Amino acid sequence: MNILVTYFSASGVTKEVATKLAKFLNATLQEIEPKQRYTNDDLNWMNNKSRSSLEMKDKSSRPEFIDNFDLSNYDVIFIGFPVWWYREPSIIDTFLEAYDFLDKKIVLFATSGSSGIDGAIKNVKSLKGNLNVVDGKRLSSNPSEEEIKSWVKNLSI
Repeated sequence: MNILVTYFSASGVTKEVATKLAKFLNATLQEIEPKQRYTNDDLNWMNNKSRSSLEMKDKSSRPEFIDNFDLSNYDVIFIGFPVWWYREPSIIDTFLEAYDFLDKKIVLFATSGSSGIDGAIKNVKSLKGNLNVVDGKRLSSNPSEEEIKSWVKNLSI
């Protein structure tokens, strides 16, 4: 089974978790990299005019990413992201809409201090009806190796 761990990380937290996960799974690791990087000002959720606030308010927003993915060799694709406004960042929607995930198992994981992943799972499933989302998990910003192992062992992949 070939596994890809892909992720979007604006501040580096999700990248660290994705790196741990890929290492444990002996999987390929690849970033969903925005064409225009997010600055600290862009990420200021308390500013209604910040880039992230505007993107999340506009459900049709599709930030561009550097399209350098070849998913054809992977059976399972982990997609990681921070939780923004109780769901996945819009760049994840862009990524999901850019590719055909037929015959792929999708495992979502999110980093968040307290917000859950349920809103993201629901949104992702409604975004593309043919996605085979087999699981989703919210992880802290620094999950232990044991937490990652326990979660992965219980996955049906």
